[in-house]
Amino acid sequence: MDGQIIILNGAPRSGKSSIAAAIQATFDGVWINLGVDAYAQMTPPRLRPGIGLRPGGERPDIEAFVPRLYAALYDSIAAHSRLGLDVVTDVGHHDAHSGPLDILPDCARRLDGLPVLFVGVRCPIEAILQRRAASATDGTYVTGSDEDPIPRPVRLWQEEVHKPGIYDLEVDTSWLGPEGCAEAIRQRLLAGPKPLAFRRLGQMRAKGKDSDRRSPVPRLPRKG
Repeated sequence: MDGQIIILNGAPRSGKSSIAAAIQATFDGVWINLGVDAYAQMTPPRLRPGIGLRPGGERPDIEAFVPRLYAALYDSIAAHSRLGLDVVTDVGHHDAHSGPLDILPDCARRLDGLPVLFVGVRCPIEAILQRRAASATDGTYVTGSDEDPIPRPVRLWQEEVHKPGIYDLEVDTSWLGPEGCAEAIRQRLLAGPKPLAFRRLGQMRAKGKDSDRRSPVPRLPRKG
């Protein structure tokens, strides 16, 4: 029996890795985490951030490698699933490179026939900025200032990461913690309907021509 696959898609600091950890800690089965952070450690330094390349087309010198890196990651996800292992993957898919790469539809096709739940991890940009500031002691993250309260890289992630917006479920980590998000994902798997987002994405034509035909996505309500 094929293992369940959960793909968590969202901007950096939106809470994806914490949800993945909660899934590993609370779900039945053997859950393998094949996320962007772990994959970055395997990527040669000259090609980093690899699949974590942010929107904006700022590194055309490594863009040719990004589709292959994603293909290798998703083929590995497929291999784990076919061996009966459950997989949770946290990524930040976007197509805002110096030219369209159509990576997400290709990744979806690589998981064709496997059980995939595609989850959009949302978080307001204000909360992301607060989290980035709290993690900025090592200089890894661009943070806001009085002159530039919302840095362009942060804004681009927020604008691009959820296109075309085809998900099986969306969660908002600004009010629901990692365990709560994991439980919402569990209930979605148990209650249905059958996840179809990756099937739809795999059927998209190049350049996202099919992205306008969207169906309602289950989304958790905000507080109040």
